[in-house]
Amino acid sequence: MSSGATVLCQSKSCPNGNPPSRLECPTCNKLGIRGSFYCGQECFKAGWVSALPTIGRAKTHKIIHDLAKSGSATNQDGTYNPFANYAFTGTMHPVYPLSPTRKVPDHIPRPDYAEDGKPRSEMQRAGQPPRILSPEEQEKMRTVCRLVREVLDIAAASVRPGITTDEIDEIVHNAIIERNAYPSPLNYRNFPKSVCTSVNEVICHGIPDQRRLREGDIVNIDVTLYYDGYHGDLNETYPVGEIDEDSKRLIRTTRGALDAAIAMCKPGALFRDIGKVIEPLARAGGCAVVRTYTGHGINDLFHCSPNIPHYAKNKAVGTMKAGMTFSIEPMLNLGTNWGDVHWPDNWTATTTDGNRSAQFEDTILITENGAEILTKGTRAVL
Repeated sequence: MSSGATVLCQSKSCPNGNPPSRLECPTCNKLGIRGSFYCGQECFKAGWVSALPTIGRAKTHKIIHDLAKSGSATNQDGTYNPFANYAFTGTMHPVYPLSPTRKVPDHIPRPDYAEDGKPRSEMQRAGQPPRILSPEEQEKMRTVCRLVREVLDIAAASVRPGITTDEIDEIVHNAIIERNAYPSPLNYRNFPKSVCTSVNEVICHGIPDQRRLREGDIVNIDVTLYYDGYHGDLNETYPVGEIDEDSKRLIRTTRGALDAAIAMCKPGALFRDIGKVIEPLARAGGCAVVRTYTGHGINDLFHCSPNIPHYAKNKAVGTMKAGMTFSIEPMLNLGTNWGDVHWPDNWTATTTDGNRSAQFEDTILITENGAEILTKGTRAVL
């Protein structure tokens, strides 16, 4: 970057997001690694222990050097795979570096975890029964869910071969900010981005990076935003160009499973019966239901009770009551394997066999007579 281009200081500890000086890691320079510039000596020292924040502070800047020497960071465009020795289950690999953390204007209200990553309110209210929202709170949920639907539809319109998932993250982030809302995933338990983008065999929680979408991929975009004290959560899976018949079947089956689950929701229905509806449909479509992740209560908290498994014979506790709001978000894998494994970034979950996975999610409100889909859209499914 000796050309004088302005980029933010690469130290996560820099309090001001200062542009860099010519202070550069000399080893990175020799290895051809771009972007290791810092605004001063103190930030360089801090950057030495925080250059790879998604891997953990126990790691050091020296990891980047080791990656380069092992051949994992030698792409001509400056990108690299930070987990070169990890046994990936499929063709998806991370493409780093991650872009700098996107900024949220100071005037936008934030959830309690925005600064340090700790959702204290969630932890304090863990184990409490699902909340019954007042009419005023229900209206706030309608508003935030309308906004999240707008943002997801904007992101979906950008899906095409050649776009990076990081560019989708920027589109989502900007659309949320334009609505004076906060992107709920950003720094939630230290998640580094404003949206989750899960491609092909990635089940959920994919971190947007420099990989470009390719013809034939499928991508799940999971958007949550925080507005006027409440969260709205929504995701869908999209084809990238023309996809194969198995992928089409996977998407249709997953969407159909969600729709069927929502159709059974009403006062008095059991949360455990949602899985009883979903799993037979998944099996009929040649898919397996992921068991690690569940639907969840959502209101002024991002995640809260009830806990909603999507597989049959689960042990979920509770009965639906008017005024409850929660998400249903089945994740289905092609084939018979429902298990998942995690990349070393501690977020990205993939199928164990490299088969593709899809997910659909809506936030719903239980009404006196049934259920209202707060995030309802009009997009046709394959």
